[in-house]
Amino acid sequence: MKPELKDALASLEKELPSVMGAFRGLQAAATSDGVLDAKTKKLMMVAVTAALRCEPCLREQVKGALQLGASREEILEAAGVAILIGGGPTAAYCALYLMDELEKAPGGQHEV
Repeated sequence: MKPELKDALASLEKELPSVMGAFRGLQAAATSDGVLDAKTKKLMMVAVTAALRCEPCLREQVKGALQLGASREEILEAAGVAILIGGGPTAAYCALYLMDELEKAPGGQHEV
């Protein structure tokens, strides 16, 4: 997470502790292993953040998916679902930001 976003979120949490605390609790509950495992949920978050075109969110979800063991191919399939829902703007968004995060990942350089 970029330092300026991390600082901004910390500031928001300081000013709005009950809402941000509840949000963090919701985040923990929604992303932990359940019937769906955390990796599957993270891949869903990749697709949703891509379709919503939230750049910092997408970058964090791609990093998180990789940390949970998602493969490049799994992340790209999640992007495909996002493109289905979001169309051309989401395809452009994934081409710019999702691919950038994949290329930054260890072993991320792939020939096109």
